[in-house]
Amino acid sequence: MHMADALITPAVGGVMMAVSAGAIGYSVKKVKEEFDEKKVPLMGVMGAFVFAGQMINFTIPATGSSGHIGGGILLAALLGPYAAFLVISAVLLIQALFFADGGLLALGCNIFNMGFFACFIAYPLIYKQIVKKSFTTKSITAGAITSVVIGLQLGAFSVVLETLISGITELPFTSFVLLMQPIHLAIGLAEGIATAAVLCFVLKSDPALLDGYDRSVSEESRMQKKRVVAILLAAAVIIGGFVSWFASSYPDGLEWSMENVAGTAELEAEGQAYHAAAGIQESTAFLPDYGFKNGDESSAMAGTSVSGIIGGGITLGLACLAGYIITYSKKKKKLNVKTNGIAE
Repeated sequence: MHMADALITPAVGGVMMAVSAGAIGYSVKKVKEEFDEKKVPLMGVMGAFVFAGQMINFTIPATGSSGHIGGGILLAALLGPYAAFLVISAVLLIQALFFADGGLLALGCNIFNMGFFACFIAYPLIYKQIVKKSFTTKSITAGAITSVVIGLQLGAFSVVLETLISGITELPFTSFVLLMQPIHLAIGLAEGIATAAVLCFVLKSDPALLDGYDRSVSEESRMQKKRVVAILLAAAVIIGGFVSWFASSYPDGLEWSMENVAGTAELEAEGQAYHAAAGIQESTAFLPDYGFKNGDESSAMAGTSVSGIIGGGITLGLACLAGYIITYSKKKKKLNVKTNGIAE
């Protein structure tokens, strides 16, 4: 559901960038106050996992369409909503800059549509209300599927609203929404099942990794935590490096909806802002569309593997770096307060 720049006006893109930047700033503040620094490695690993997962488009039967995970609920259920929002923002930034996946003008829209609704609406109001404190396989499965579906429906509807406000006449509201919502319902069900499977694995292996779980009742060892994180990291490498070869070639839900309404998924947009954004992406995207520049079919699989592994590695590094910087500033602030208190 990565929006291209042609779907919005620069004004809408600018407003949504400001909104998303504000949400990122607020999340940084909350992470400083609440985040457990022991989860920083998990923050990086889950960033790599979601990056890899988003490379795997799965076919939606009988539609000619495909979908991929958003990852917002999965991240929030493990890291909490604020750290999750920072990670999904990092994933989308890396995808736009280095892989030309999603437009730069539309980056604020993509962060809002795929991150805000999942982390700040569906997770606290749906997932947590279903799971509460029980943390059973049944409650986590029900919570994951329901919250993913609702979060994705809100995100898909937001895409329609953003194109409507932008005046994209090729995508009339009624026709566009009547295609976007049902196809993303199917995608949401598939993602919800995948999210539930990962969370149930964590529940069985080390429930203390789940956000909101009472760690005082967990008997899992530190070695067990490292083992779970290592398994998730290995899964990210395998998914990004090898499983990505078998991703569906069908257009994703957004592209499919556009093709059925406008007859094409490649809308054109003219203007200095669009050309500037495209120029930046062309210079920064060293693996555009998850493949080698000027690569042919014989190198396509290798390009996909390299993209999955390098992209996951960059995401892991950026997410960990952000986590460590935030926790370091938190420690430094506490130390300054303590030092000042002693001096007084």
